Formats: sequence, structure tokens, C-alpha cells
Amino acid sequence: MEKKSNKTLKSLLTIVISLAFAGFFLWLALRGLDFKVIQKSLAKANYLWVAFAAVFALLAYWFRAIRWNLLLEPMGHKISSSNALWSLSFGYLMNLTIPRSGEVARATALYGVEKVPVDKSFGTIILERVVDLICMLGFLGLTLIFKYDAILSFYENSGVNINPNKILLILGGLAIAGVLFFVFKNKFVNVPVLGKIIGFIDGIIQGLTSIFKLKEKGKFIIYTIGIWVSYYFAAYLVCFALPETSDFTFADGFFIIVVGTLGMIIPASGGIGAFNLAMKYGFMALFLAMGKSAEFGGEMGLTYSFISLPLQIVVMLVMGLISIPMLAKARNNLIEE
Repeated sequence: MEKKSNKTLKSLLTIVISLAFAGFFLWLALRGLDFKVIQKSLAKANYLWVAFAAVFALLAYWFRAIRWNLLLEPMGHKISSSNALWSLSFGYLMNLTIPRSGEVARATALYGVEKVPVDKSFGTIILERVVDLICMLGFLGLTLIFKYDAILSFYENSGVNINPNKILLILGGLAIAGVLFFVFKNKFVNVPVLGKIIGFIDGIIQGLTSIFKLKEKGKFIIYTIGIWVSYYFAAYLVCFALPETSDFTFADGFFIIVVGTLGMIIPASGGIGAFNLAMKYGFMALFLAMGKSAEFGGEMGLTYSFISLPLQIVVMLVMGLISIPMLAKARNNLIEE
């Protein structure tokens, strides 16, 4: 009982901290801006473009669900695309409550309907994050090629100070820990607690290495491209909803998705505040690179964020809420069988 109350308290504390992050970043984003300009832009926006963006947001869900099936197949688990989709949707819904909790919730939901061990499916989810990072670096590369001035301006405006030595130190430490694990893991397999931890890590590694055992690597690449093309258009098409940003180029779209992803990395509930602030600075950088007013760019960035972020949250809510009865139905069917 005490463990359950401690877990509940920890969850509540995490939610409170997440909301505090969201409130703080939202305050930073909104201070000193003219709300009338934003209200006017929102009033004259063409929301048909937002509907088109929503289609691509939903398409990304479907591509990701199908791709997940491909990753689980080498481990002997052939899951239905619908169960993959609803498990994925449930995970995203959980991310709206407790940031970063969606990965575990997604793996647990899949176990409930397909009996795929959590450690193995969790390993494939980590692998997905690695692949996402590679794709993100690809977009960053395109942005550096086509929008270097905007990247430089964003860096200067955001005040981010990245110490490369610290990053190298962390990566080196992780590499050493990984080598030590592989060298000494067999000596601790039979130790009660350590054995379970080692078994869980082995399951994750098996999920991570499943990409090398894929029978249909071409399909995996096609679905990965489909996911990120969908993400791109879900972000870029919103620009056409606003007259002030309707002339943005494809290269501007690369920049927007990179900056938006950076905003969503921060553990704030649903990306609220952090995404808004990132878009404010991002559009300021874009407008400066175009020789336009940075202040006006900040206002347009916030206007964009007040359309794009609610769109993402609505899609997560709708798909997540639908997933609850769908997963319950799938679990009942599994029990009956």
C-alpha cells in the first residue's frame, strides 16, 4: 500500500513539475508581445490548411504503427497493425500527462493485447528513437545547407550554450559502461535483483539489434521516409494558413521542423510553453534572415504555435481516447481465445 502511495505521489510530483515547466516557458514566450496582432492573425487564418496538416499528422501514426510491426517480426512477434496503432496512440496520450511516460505505456499496452514482452518491445521503441534522431540530423543537415543564417540567428537569440566537452564526456562514460556490462554481465546473471536487470537490458538490446535482422529493410526505409515526410507536411502546411507566412519556402519548412522538435524535447506537458518559445525564437530568426522585423517574426511564431501545437494535442487526445476502448476490446478478444 505504501509503495502504491509513493508511486502516486511521484506521478503527481512529475505532473506538477511538468506543468511548472510549461507555465514558465509559456510566460517567457508571451512576455512583451502584442496580443492584438496575434488575435488578428488567428482570426484571418485559413483553417483548411490546418485540416490538410491534420491528415499528415494522422498518416504519421499509421506509418509508425506498420513500421513497428516490422521491427517486432525478427523476434517472432507478428502483431496486428490495428493493435500497434492503438498501443502507439495510448502511449502518446500518456505523454500528455507525464512527459516521457508514453514509451513504457506503449510497450505495456502492446503486451496487454499481443503478449509481446515489454523489454523487447521497449527495445524497439528505443531503436525508433535512434532512427528518429538520425532523421532529425538529416533535417538539421538540410537546414544548415539552405538556412544557415537562420540557424545562426536562432542560436544567438535562444541563448543556448552547448559545451562540446561535456557531451563527449557523457558519451565516453556511456561507452565505458556499455563495455563493462558486456564483459561482466554473465557473472551477475544468477544474482536475484541484478539478474532481472541484466535480463531486461538484454531484452532491450535484442530489440535494438532487431533492425539488422529485418527481412524487409526496404519497407522499413520507405515507412521511415513516410513518417518524416508526414511530419514535415504536418508542420509546413500550417504556414499556409497564415497570410504572413504563406510565402515560406520548403527550406523554411526544414528549419521549422528542426526548431519545433527541439521545443518538444523539453519535458513540459504536451510541449506547451517550450514549443511556443521555440517557435517564437525560430520565426524571429527566419524573419531576421529575410531582412524583416524580428519582433514581428516573434509574434508570427507564436501565432503559428497557437495553431500547430493545439493541432498536435487534439490529434493525440482524439487518437488516445479512441485507443482506450479499442485496446480493451482487443484484450477481451485475447482472453476469449
